[in-house]
Amino acid sequence: MKPFVGYKKELFSVAQLLELIPKFISEPSYYFLRWTHEVSGIVEQPPVEKNFPMIEGQMFNHECELRWKHKRQNTYEVLLLTIADNHDEFIPVKETINKEKKEPWRIEPNNPPYGYPAYGYRPDETRFPKKLIFPKSLDIRQEEKNNQPKLAQRYFIDNQTSTVQFIALTVEVTQP
Repeated sequence: MKPFVGYKKELFSVAQLLELIPKFISEPSYYFLRWTHEVSGIVEQPPVEKNFPMIEGQMFNHECELRWKHKRQNTYEVLLLTIADNHDEFIPVKETINKEKKEPWRIEPNNPPYGYPAYGYRPDETRFPKKLIFPKSLDIRQEEKNNQPKLAQRYFIDNQTSTVQFIALTVEVTQP
């Protein structure tokens, strides 16, 4: 397992983005989409063309988080945070640290598989005008549900400065 952070140099059209997303799906995968007037909550259905334009979105599973952000004229920039090694089609955000030949990124293991706990808000939480949506298949740690994927976080830490640069949503899956 080798952490990798990379981006696409070119901006993606909606069609290109919808073609890219399925390449990173592994079960279970979840999505969070944002518009100027609402958020989707965490959902199990991937975005479709009618969901665009959106401000930004993300797809996450136990291996990676893929993020996209609106730039201009319905194009999007794309960032990949993964533990599944390099992806040649992405430009690395940081190369190997030359002096020590160390990897540029590390993730800190806490909960298997290398994620930090994340908690969803209770339905009666009053921080938001509307309750956030979470799929029943995802354990948001409000109660202990056996053998369900659990919402978690993964910290991508710069190995040179020991600074957390990215916090990715992830899914902690139970190994049979």
